[in-house]
Amino acid sequence: MSILHARDIASYLDSQRNKETVRFITCGSVDDGKSTLIGRLLFESKCIFDDQLQALETDSRQYGTQGEKIDLALLVDGLQAEREQGITIDVAYRFFATDRRRYIVADTPGHEQYTRNMATGASTADLAVILIDARKGVLTQSRRHSRIVAMMGIRHVVLAVNKMDLVGCDQAVYDAIVEDYRAFSAGFGFIDIQAIPLSGLDGDNVLHVSARMPWYSGPSLMEHLDTVDVREASGRGAFRMPVQWVNRPNLDFRGFCGRLAEGTLRPGDTVRVLPSGVSVQVKGILAGFDEVDAAQVGDAVTVTLAAEVDASRGDVLVASANPPEVADQFEAKLLWMVEHPMSPGRQYLMKLACKEVTATVTAIKYREDVNTGAHLAATNLGLNEIATVNLSTSAPLVFEPYGVNRVLGGFILIDKLSFETVGAGMIDFALRRSSNIHWQALELNKEARAAQKHQTPRCVWFTGLSGSGKSTIANLLERRLHAEGKHTYLLDGDNVRHGLNRDLGFTEADRVENIRRVAEVARLMADAGLIVLVSFISPFISERRMARDLFAAGEFVEVYVDTPIEECERRDVKGLYAKARAGALKNFTGIDSPYEAPQAPEVHLEAGRLSTDACVEVLMQALG
Repeated sequence: MSILHARDIASYLDSQRNKETVRFITCGSVDDGKSTLIGRLLFESKCIFDDQLQALETDSRQYGTQGEKIDLALLVDGLQAEREQGITIDVAYRFFATDRRRYIVADTPGHEQYTRNMATGASTADLAVILIDARKGVLTQSRRHSRIVAMMGIRHVVLAVNKMDLVGCDQAVYDAIVEDYRAFSAGFGFIDIQAIPLSGLDGDNVLHVSARMPWYSGPSLMEHLDTVDVREASGRGAFRMPVQWVNRPNLDFRGFCGRLAEGTLRPGDTVRVLPSGVSVQVKGILAGFDEVDAAQVGDAVTVTLAAEVDASRGDVLVASANPPEVADQFEAKLLWMVEHPMSPGRQYLMKLACKEVTATVTAIKYREDVNTGAHLAATNLGLNEIATVNLSTSAPLVFEPYGVNRVLGGFILIDKLSFETVGAGMIDFALRRSSNIHWQALELNKEARAAQKHQTPRCVWFTGLSGSGKSTIANLLERRLHAEGKHTYLLDGDNVRHGLNRDLGFTEADRVENIRRVAEVARLMADAGLIVLVSFISPFISERRMARDLFAAGEFVEVYVDTPIEECERRDVKGLYAKARAGALKNFTGIDSPYEAPQAPEVHLEAGRLSTDACVEVLMQALG
């Protein structure tokens, strides 16, 4: 009996191991019943343990919204804040299985404030269940979530028209919603849209087809999930594996760890290391501590190579005969995920697979209207807005279009100061300029030009409020340096705005571009061997850091001209502060636009206490 029992267990485990796993999300607008629907699926598929059911009954009495009934939404809404407010805030993952498949379902929030969490859940899903409240129809957030679903590469959609019990199971209501949604999503590239009328609360058309809607002849939600073919061409393409870690436990072993993003790999295959392009044979493949004959897409393995090659985290092992592209400029779709707007020209960290580089959005080609899909002009991106942008990176990236490979086509943008994830994007293609433009080799370099002038190139960057004395001190410093035979040039904020930057205003986006252009000019001047003095308010830490990154170590000298705002206003001969305080001058630094003081400048001048001559002496000593 015990032997039979052991065989039954082994047989059961084998059957579970060989089941296909499907990942799907539920999404839509606020209070469309996403959590209740998932709770119903878990309850009906017998995936709730007795102690969970007892706890659910207790929680339903305390937090429930269904009177004496069990509130199935509480199976998913686990955060205290979610239960108190009756909403979903974070992504909740739940697991259940049927006789045919295993499921990983992500309950994603409907509130616009938490759209970033919905995008996170969609990024790994095979299918999306988009819920529509039958009483409300297709709402703005339903449309936004549908655009994000399409943007994330999900091609199978279930349109779940929920709460049909609250509209008397009226077929006309259902048909109108389905027609509206199909018209709206016609250009999204969905392979199939299965519309299902249901009631997550009562279970109609969830596990079994409901007798309350005899006019509906399609499958129940569970029947459709069990039979829909979500298998893509994943694994059929050429081999790709981003290197996560170089494993070197001793002198005799060097392996490259990662998860296969595409294709298959076998010992003896020839692979190429990108971006370097070196080709080498695969010596062996380890899954854990065991040698294996092959690795498939999704497998986490350690690959050993027949020859020593230079490869590190972020590089990609690819099929030698069919490599992907390498580029540093792209067109991409971008979803902005934070309240602080995205401004072209500002630098962010970009993470693509295992590679992290600095990236800049160089242009917003257009923003998409969430309701109509119309292409709108935009100078920046706000919270939850979707746009097509041009992107430039500090180093070449190994990539494939997101529609071909999610791993090598999807990226996130990270704020360089707070390390907060601010955007999620999908690469469409490389811009031709990334391959058409090459560095021209020049005979003379910066060292040769500087030696001719008998000086060390520098960028002395003055920052401070308007009226702090930046330009006055910079002008006096240039006179002193010129008198000592130094070759200099002074870039002043007001002067540059008469020419190079005359097309820019004073919005945050324009200020970012203003500093980007000036920093590039200053870099060229330093490359010419000059000591360049830059006098700009430059209010944002991120842009000053961007400017610093353009220069070699020791070349950039940040000078904080620290003058109290009261003193700056007293010196204001142009009356700009008075106009700003009266509301006649918008986006004025220190009044209605922030100034972010330097945290660790090379020189801190207390210009409100020191004379200009004393400030210049401090600078001359600092410059040696």
